[in-house]
Parts: sequence; C-alpha cells; structure tokens
Amino acid sequence: MTEQFISIERMEEAVSLFGAFDENIRIIEQELDVSVVNRESSLKISGEAENVMLAVKAIQGLLSLSAKGETISQQNVRYIIELVRSGQEGKLALLAKDVVCVTAKGKPIKAKTVGQQKYVEAIKNNTITLGVGPAGTGKTYLAVAAAVAAFREKQINRIILTRPAVEAGERLGFLPGDLQSKVDPYLRPLYDALFDMLGAETYQKYLERGNIEVAPLAYMRGRTLDDSFIILDEAQNTSREQMKMFLTRLGFNSKIVITGDVTQIDLPTDKVSGLKEAMRVLKGVEDIAICTLSGADVVRHVIVQRIIKAYEEDEQRRNAKRDKR
Repeated sequence: MTEQFISIERMEEAVSLFGAFDENIRIIEQELDVSVVNRESSLKISGEAENVMLAVKAIQGLLSLSAKGETISQQNVRYIIELVRSGQEGKLALLAKDVVCVTAKGKPIKAKTVGQQKYVEAIKNNTITLGVGPAGTGKTYLAVAAAVAAFREKQINRIILTRPAVEAGERLGFLPGDLQSKVDPYLRPLYDALFDMLGAETYQKYLERGNIEVAPLAYMRGRTLDDSFIILDEAQNTSREQMKMFLTRLGFNSKIVITGDVTQIDLPTDKVSGLKEAMRVLKGVEDIAICTLSGADVVRHVIVQRIIKAYEEDEQRRNAKRDKR
C-alpha cells in the first residue's frame, strides 16, 4: 500500500475537483482502484503504487484545468484518466487553450480533448480541413463555432452549411411541403448548432440577408463561393463526383470544412464514398489538413464511447475471421 499527498491551495479547487456529491472523485477511485481522502488543505491518495501514481497525475491534470477556469465534468475526469493511462499526460497543456466561439447565451466553446484541439487549430491554419471521426466528437459543432467566430470577426461575409440528403434517396418527392421543408430534416443538426451560437432571432436575420445559407449539396453545383466559410456535413454519403464538385466550388478568401464518419456510410455498396476517396487523394496536399478523431474524443454520454468501442471491436473480429478464410 502506497500513500501520496497533493496540497490544495484554495477551497474552490477542491469543490471543483470533487464535483457534485463527490462524483468526480468516485470515478477516479473506481477507475484507478485507489482511495482519495480530503485532509484539510491536502488530498491523501492510497492504493497500489502504480495506481496511486496514475491518480496523482490525473488529479494534478484536473487541478490545472480548474485553474484555467474550466468546470470539471465527468467527461473531463474520464478523458484525463485515459490520457494518463496511455502515458499522454504531457498533452494536458493543450486542453482549454483557446475559446473558439461564445454562444448566444454567453457560454464559451472550447476544445475538450487533444484531438478536438488539433482539429480547431487545423481549421484555423488551413484553407480546407477534413474532420473524420465517430458520432459525438464535436466535428460539426466545432466547425460551426469556428465559422461563426470568423463571421463575427468579419474575416468572411457568409456561412454556407450543406450536406447530402442521401438518406432520402428517391423518396423526397413523397414528403409533404415545398422543397425546403422536404430537405429541412436532413439539415436539422446544422440548424441546431447555428441556433446555439447565434440565437434564433439573429440566425433568422442573417438568413434573410443572405449571410447564412443552409442548403442540400445539390444546390452547390455551378457556383463559385468567395468570402465564405463552407461546411459540408455527413460527407461520407457523398459520391466521388459530388465531392470533387464541392471542393472545386472554393473561391477567394474562403475556407472549407468537411466532416463525416466513414463507419456510417449510407451509399449503395457499389458506390465509393467521396470522403474516403478525398482522404486518400488529398493526403499530403499543401494547405489541406486531415484530422482523425477517435472514440477518446467523444464528448457525449460515456455510454456513447462504450458503444463506439464495442462496434470497433466487433468490426476487428469480423475482419480477422474474413482474413482467415
């Protein structure tokens, strides 16, 4: 049995670290098999030597986040535990680095994982960025946040959000209403992110002025998009031809962010995903970044991470069986 002590300078740090009903500390104790006790101005961590060492690193990482003004959530705790387990605690300095955007309600939007931080920096530093990863990694939300920030700073004049309506296939004509109401359900995640950043009234005002455009991918054909921040969502459902058409819409003083999840392709089996093709063709091209996010970057409920991990493991087993045949 090993014991180590961590000094706590301010009571606010301890309150933030422990969380409501000590939920954060309980996660550390369960995940790392240690005991954490609050002793006035210090914490006593006891357990097996290796587990205590990991717990100390995790708690110090959480305290450094708290010192930067971050609210410590269960997601923060689990993510930092995974970082220290994999020997990547040195990357903690990247977290909570910059505010990407402030929402209509005054909430600062920041990258919550190292992968997200690299993604945000790639968007900032490149003309075209491909963000590829599973559901819940913040691909679309952070891209919209970066677009709104660029618009507020007058770096661009227009935000264009688009996605393929592949799921509808030939059935669009059977849906009620005009064309806009037919495609709206497929654009809803983009609307939700914009409402969050701008507020419904401001969004409507910019939409009427033409500063914001939300449209199906088919509407992009034949256009040149200058002074724009263009986001293509659900890009795994584009064809090779659609992706090439979209990329060549890029005009002067514009940025493109392409997001997608290559494990959720809804195209017919005989069609190649435009996103997969673009990742292969554009690799190494100057001013184009390809960012791959993983299950570790999921910022939704912890069970989403577990679901993604379970599917990844199942896919590996199936591939191993296929290789044996």
